[in-house]
Amino acid sequence: MTRLVRAARLTQYAHGGGCACKIPPGELENVVAGLTGGGDPLVIGGADGDDAAVLRLAGGRAVVSTADFFTPVVDDAYDWGRIAAANALSDVYAVGGEPLMALNLLGWPRDALPAELAREVLRGGRDVADLAGCAIAGGHSIDDPEPKYGLAVTGVADPDRLLRLDAGRPGVPLSLTKPLGLGVLNARHKATGEVFAEAVETMTALNAAAGLAALERGAVCATDVSGFGLLGHLYKLARASGVTAVVDAAAVPYLDGARAAVRDGFVPGGTRRNLAWVSPHTEFRRIAEEERLLLADAQTSGGLLVAGEIPGAPVIGELVPLGRRHLVVR
Repeated sequence: MTRLVRAARLTQYAHGGGCACKIPPGELENVVAGLTGGGDPLVIGGADGDDAAVLRLAGGRAVVSTADFFTPVVDDAYDWGRIAAANALSDVYAVGGEPLMALNLLGWPRDALPAELAREVLRGGRDVADLAGCAIAGGHSIDDPEPKYGLAVTGVADPDRLLRLDAGRPGVPLSLTKPLGLGVLNARHKATGEVFAEAVETMTALNAAAGLAALERGAVCATDVSGFGLLGHLYKLARASGVTAVVDAAAVPYLDGARAAVRDGFVPGGTRRNLAWVSPHTEFRRIAEEERLLLADAQTSGGLLVAGEIPGAPVIGELVPLGRRHLVVR
């Protein structure tokens, strides 16, 4: 790796970082309203906004399709590639699928950043895809003033064994497979250059084992926790399932340094927009602002949120019959 590759701070070329740069959830829902669907073969992929689309095929199989890309969330090009790939693959695991093939999606400022850095990004994506047993088959690139990277992923699934947003039922516990705090730590990294190794390790970890464990335990409802935060994704799940989700705030795990990052003011704009979106639908019981922000923190390559118990994952709440609001945080 050249000295030029080492010196560039990728996060300084992006207006936002990772999944925190998503279009706000309420705004996005208005934009895509009435534009999704596809008839009976489309098992998952309608108005609920599931993590991936699932199309039923002949012979008792289904194809899974998703695409995810974002601006740099860390300065290390190789790590950014790994994180972006793990994040895109997570959408397949979140619906109970297995990734088979992916295409690179790359936007690169050719006049501002060297080609060696782009190669490191792509190498990181390839290495994580290899771990997932997913082939990288080329892709598409554009000359872009802001660097962006991700994958379009194709996978397979059993259409009768899926994890979906609208299958939550009262009386089922909620498990979370990765700690929160990625958004605020990434915001601190962008502002200061401080590296958080635990956050990088969390973001590059595949959700393959978690998705398989959910299916083996008979779970039918799940989502992954990314740019809309725990509360945003849980609200979508509860709304689609027609239930209320109760969160035990004391049971939610956080990365080291996450609370300090919030107290020191390193809160992404996406996190604040998430909280504003879910607050009208949430009953907060003596939950301080710091805790609310962490629960709505815009995650990048977060864990799976499963309606069911997963070995090794903390139970952070439960689904109950629909009450006055879709979310209760106690």
